[in-house]
Amino acid sequence: MKLLVLGGTHHVGRAIVETALERGDEVTTLNRGLSRAPEPGVQALIADRTDTTAVRTALGRREWDAVIDTWAWAPRVVADTARLLAGRAGHYGYVSSRGVYRWPWPPAADESAPLVDGDPASEDAADYAAAKRGGELAALEEFGQRALLARAGMILGPYEDVGRIPWWLRRLEKGGRVLAPGPADAPLQYIDARDMAAWMLTAAENGVGGAFNVTGRAGAVTIDELLETALAVTGFDAELVWAPAELLHQEGLPLGMELGLRFPHDPAPTGMQDADVTAAFAAGLTCRPLRDTIAGTWAWLQAEGDPTPRPDAPSPDTWLDPVKERQILDQL
Repeated sequence: MKLLVLGGTHHVGRAIVETALERGDEVTTLNRGLSRAPEPGVQALIADRTDTTAVRTALGRREWDAVIDTWAWAPRVVADTARLLAGRAGHYGYVSSRGVYRWPWPPAADESAPLVDGDPASEDAADYAAAKRGGELAALEEFGQRALLARAGMILGPYEDVGRIPWWLRRLEKGGRVLAPGPADAPLQYIDARDMAAWMLTAAENGVGGAFNVTGRAGAVTIDELLETALAVTGFDAELVWAPAELLHQEGLPLGMELGLRFPHDPAPTGMQDADVTAAFAAGLTCRPLRDTIAGTWAWLQAEGDPTPRPDAPSPDTWLDPVKERQILDQL
């Protein structure tokens, strides 16, 4: 395909670019050109997405088979870019989020679950859920059935700049007794960014449109399996000590929230780890083994060091205060 990636330097965008190049696609990126040098073989267009005139100039008269948009802020930006591309791209893949569903999320919810309100013309990015829903509506307005809304679950794997698995790998690296958010058999539902990238590219190639929950199967992995796999992959000498969610809540520690095991004011949220993903798997989604995700993340951290956190991501020190950790370990 002739592919345009809006973004392409961080997390999902970087995974999409690398996966597309591996497939043999002809890849163009559009971003500010500030974060990373473009991948070899990529045609890089430079523009600030918030400046519609600059974007129009950068795009010129080019045409593409498909566009994938990773924008996560003001919906107006998606609307403006989609409008510019509506007549010269066959497909518009928008990296959305399960956050567009109205809270509390119903257990085992599919794509028909109630949605938050969104405005495609909004300049407001403060409300992440509303901004993502506004972005969806912007893509639908210009591309209709040619728009793919990939409502991602928790995205892990290499290039993760939110601070989930990289944080855990660094904590395990320190060794010793490590406080872990129980119960150990709590299920996790996630998607490797590379698997999401491969699915979105195949969907674009096949002209698949509509809304999809894009994450792994519910119940496939537990928090214990994730952390034990991290220890097995890295060889770190650490002992996991499991703390009940009620104790973490009582002590005011947000540990566990980084993986969606808890939610503010709700130590045992429903709907977080059991989305119905039947539609995405029927449309060809496949997920690699957990060990591959952990190993890929650790290899990337070793090669490139810790990533610069996203502006909207929590501080790396948010999840666990070392002094508080020792106090709770002593209790346990």
